[in-house]
Order: sequence, then structure tokens, then C-alpha cells
Amino acid sequence: MKILESAENYLETILILQKRNGAVRSIDIVNELEFTKPSVSIAMKHLRENGYIEMDKNGYITLLEAGRSVAEAVYERHTALSDFLEAIGVPSAIAREDACRMEHIISDETFEAIKKHTKALITE
Repeated sequence: MKILESAENYLETILILQKRNGAVRSIDIVNELEFTKPSVSIAMKHLRENGYIEMDKNGYITLLEAGRSVAEAVYERHTALSDFLEAIGVPSAIAREDACRMEHIISDETFEAIKKHTKALITE
């Protein structure tokens, strides 16, 4: 099932914040993405309704299996694309920014080829 790019970004952000902080609340997402509280609240409601996250009574967010799957796939793409762009000489900050846009539109075939090529560049 294909989900919106914005939902992918939210799920990836939740994953990153969980890795960094252990626990995630909506305010953490607000601060990380610099979005408004109402925007994040609406997004969390949609992600909950679609079975990607759950939120406990204290407001802590947990990725459900479907959400974790999407988040990990997007995060892998982001990381691999950033590594590739840096390996070919793109400055780190630009590589991360470009990877963030590319991760949502690149085909599986192209992504696999980039991963393979990046491994070869890094091991040389």
C-alpha cells in the first residue's frame, strides 16, 4: 500500500526520535520538524486511524508493525542515498537534504543499484 510522502516523513521522524531519545511524543515531532502543534496532531490522528502508530494515555507514540515497516524502509533509503551522494563528493548537508526528497520517488530498481554501487565505492 502506497502512503503519502508526508506520512512517510512523519513515520521516519518517529523512528529517528525513538532511536535518539527512546520515547516520542507529538511535541518532539513538532520540535524536530518545526511544524505547528495542530498539524502534527492531525497527522498523528491519521496515522493512528490507519494503523501505523498507537498513542498511550500519556501521549507516547509507538510505531505499529505497518508503521515501523514504512519508517525503516524510508530511513534505509535516506541513509543509503545520503551515503551515495557523499561518496560522489556532495557536501554532507546537501546530501542529506537531497536524499530526503529523493527517498520518496526513487524506484526500487534504481535504489538497489545505488546501494550496490555505494558499497563498491566505500570498500575501494
